[in-house]
Formats: sequence, structure tokens, C-alpha cells
Amino acid sequence: MEDAISRPRNTRIAVVTGANRGIGLEVCRQLAVNGITVVLTALDEGMGAEAIEKLKGLALSDVLFHQLDITDVSSIARLANFLNTRFGKLDILVNNAAVGGVVYSQDPVDDLESREEKFNLMDRDQRLEWLCRNCRETYNAAKEGLQTNYYGTKHVIEALLPLLKASDDGRIVNVSSDFGLLRHFRNEDLKQEVNDVSKLTEERLDQLLDQFLRDFKAGTAEARGWPVAFAAYKVSKAAVNAYSRILAAKQPALRINCAHPGYVKSDITLHSGLLTPEEGASNVVKVALLPDGRVTGAFFEEGKKLASFV
Repeated sequence: MEDAISRPRNTRIAVVTGANRGIGLEVCRQLAVNGITVVLTALDEGMGAEAIEKLKGLALSDVLFHQLDITDVSSIARLANFLNTRFGKLDILVNNAAVGGVVYSQDPVDDLESREEKFNLMDRDQRLEWLCRNCRETYNAAKEGLQTNYYGTKHVIEALLPLLKASDDGRIVNVSSDFGLLRHFRNEDLKQEVNDVSKLTEERLDQLLDQFLRDFKAGTAEARGWPVAFAAYKVSKAAVNAYSRILAAKQPALRINCAHPGYVKSDITLHSGLLTPEEGASNVVKVALLPDGRVTGAFFEEGKKLASFV
């Protein structure tokens, strides 16, 4: 489903992945409120169409839907072709689509009301402990986490890079997490290698991710100093952070940053978070709409730039 919207060359165009609900949908709304034409993407066409209707019900007409599976290169190629044909450029890419890299023991939306009452009595650490108890870390889920969160994001960027370079002010915001900060790695040599992006290559990053999966499968990941508790999610987001910095150095004309929205009530957290989707999305949109300047290769935590990725 694609609406017939076309805009003058000076209109800013944004793409948001994983945008049919939660943070992604709210990012679309906030960008559209700022006068940006938004291409909302989602895996499911029916859910994407419903999301578009919600936005249009808010009198936001410059939004349209395009199906996207970020783990399918042919789906990514169709989106790139659509954008090139319709707009010939892309100004803002928000990579929001992600999975938890775990198997949930509860349905994300089952019995939310009683769960919310329980969460009101918990602080952040207690909520995270609850979330951990309601998840299982399996090899298949870990592999899916890396394929979606890192490789899917990377493939979307690679396909849309020519369109971003055609913009006068191309920007990429990779929705990351404080779980991706290197403080969660307990192997100091590994931490230093991933942090030193002046030497780290994409090929070496691939090797490290392969090693993580081998260690995870063998049950030796913790002993080798990889993150524990939501290990695949942490590793995938650390990889996104590292790749963002590598790409920022290679593409100085673009602004490429990572944004941690905060601990948000969403499906990926089983709605255990402290922030609403609106609040989390605001922290992402702040980075997407940074004022003119050359801030790139940076990590923003809840809208504030951190000094490092550690």
C-alpha cells in the first residue's frame, strides 16, 4: 500500500523502520509534526496501513506506508527503488526495527493493566529483574537478534546510502540502547578492540559476532567475557554502535549517530519500562533534528550526548 504523495525537492523526506507501533510510530508522528514527509515502514502490511490511518486521524497527511522486512535484501531493494523513483533522495533514516534476542514467556500485551499496577511498585532495577525472569536466552533467538538488529540495520543503511548522499543534509539515527555500551563487556581486550574504531573493520566485526554466536552455542560466552543477561541484544547494539562510528568516519558528509531512547514501555520490554513511547521517541527525534553542525559518530542517551561508548 503506497499513497500518492510527492513533494518539492526542498521537502525533507524521512524513513522510519519498525514503525507500526511503539517508539517507531511515535517517531513518525513527531517527525511529521515537524513538517517532514515520513515513509513509515513495517513488516506487516495490514498493521502498517492501520498505523498510517492513526496518523492521518491526527491530521498528519504527509505520511505513507511501504512494507519492509529488514532481514530480506529483496524487500530492502524494493524500498530503495520506491524512494529513488518517488523522491530521488532521503534526508533522514531512523533505524528503529529490532528484536529482543530472547524468547518471552509472556505475551507483550497480555494482561497489561495488572502488570502496570505491579510495575508502579518497582524501581528500574526491579523491573529489569522481572523482565529477565520472563525471558529465556536461546541460540536461535540470539542468532535472530544479531541478524535483525545488526545485519538488518546495516543492510538497510547500505541500500539507502546513495539516497542519503543525494540529500543536502543526510542523517542516520540508529536507535540503540545503553545495553550496547561497552561497560557490559567483561573481557577488557575485547572491549578495547570494539572501542578502537580507528582500527576496527567491518570484516573484523563480523568475525567477532561469529565468535560470540559460537561461544553462546557452546555455553562459554560468559566465561569468555561477553555480556550476560540479554547477551545477544547487548552484543547486537554494541555492534550497531561500532558500525555507526566506522561509517561516520567513512561518510563525513553525513551525520550518523546512535540514540538510546530510554527504558521505554514497549513490546520489547514487555511494557516494563519507565518512559512512554512518546517520551522515548522524543529522545530519538531530538537526534534526528539536531541543529546545523557536524556532530556525527556520537551516542546520545535520552537526548544527551555521552562522552564515549563505554
